[in-house]
Amino acid sequence: MPVYLDIATQLDNDVRNKYQAGDYLPSESQLALRFNVNRHTVRRAIDELVATGMVQRHQGKGNMVLRQPHDYYLHAGAHFTGNLLEQGSLPRSEVLQARVIIANSKIAERLNKPAESKVIHIRTFRKIDGIPRTVIDHYLSDTTWWAVLKYFNTGSLHQFINKELNIELQRKNTRLRAQMPTNEDCRLLQINSNIPILKIKTTNVIKGTNIVAEYSSSNTRSDVIELVMEH
Repeated sequence: MPVYLDIATQLDNDVRNKYQAGDYLPSESQLALRFNVNRHTVRRAIDELVATGMVQRHQGKGNMVLRQPHDYYLHAGAHFTGNLLEQGSLPRSEVLQARVIIANSKIAERLNKPAESKVIHIRTFRKIDGIPRTVIDHYLSDTTWWAVLKYFNTGSLHQFINKELNIELQRKNTRLRAQMPTNEDCRLLQINSNIPILKIKTTNVIKGTNIVAEYSSSNTRSDVIELVMEH
């Protein structure tokens, strides 16, 4: 491995574990002394961090650490809120809309229901540490849950379902792709129109069964979430 890439790996680890967003790295001359290399080699190493969005060069000030994306683990038991609490973040959820609707053919198919069936639709807006992260449309197949779910207004929907209905949901499959944001995405997520969003579609079943209980579709800022696939 070239020396500058080895230094970049060590600096990457430093940024993730020792620095906060807004901190500055030591000067290039200090880093050159630390790694016993010339400043050109250090500069090439920092270029790697700049390219991956870890740091940003500020003329006359140095190299500033940027806010790092949160890991979002995709596995059968993965939950948005639990994922982020484990990383020391403070996720917040707000219900934007809750209602019973007539499902279109696509949603009905995802939920294994006949076309034009009634389903529960809940739209939630998620923030992490006060910064907008994602908007999620939840579609739930069992309308008998509405008597309870209409009182859901904050926190984790899955935890609410588990507590109030004694039902645990488990991820069955996930589809994801990148797309450019709509005007509504830009407004809610507070992003520029040139920042892609991650469209994440998930099917959840009642744990221990093959009963599809929920289909969700989320629009997530691509600059603040890093998806981690566990194998």
